[in-house]
Amino acid sequence: MNNDTHTQRVILVDDCDNDNFFHDIALRKCGFDGEIKIYGKGEDALEFLLRDRVSVPTLVFMDINMAGMGGFELARTLDDMLEPGVPLQLHMLTSSSWAVDKAMCESIGCIKSYQVKPLTRETAAALIDMP
Repeated sequence: MNNDTHTQRVILVDDCDNDNFFHDIALRKCGFDGEIKIYGKGEDALEFLLRDRVSVPTLVFMDINMAGMGGFELARTLDDMLEPGVPLQLHMLTSSSWAVDKAMCESIGCIKSYQVKPLTRETAAALIDMP
């Protein structure tokens, strides 16, 4: 993301309602006052992002393991289908601390970081580009 564009939207993609609830709180506590969208399925987040074409600077936190489309597949699909240079940051947010998952994440160039749950307000503040 360019330094002159600030994150206006955060999308949480996780099939665990409790995680989404607490991560939403962490985002607000770090001072983020933009739009937060929550999707319980990777397919629903993909549909929204493709339809929206990432019209505003957007950061996505996604889980690896979800029913249907998981985080790795979501990242690869977005990388293939979105125009280069859209203001999108992808971050894996997972309960997995397995080295193989981290290595897979690092092999997918469009994923900017690998975070282990829970999302803290400090981590959120460090990753979100706010004015």
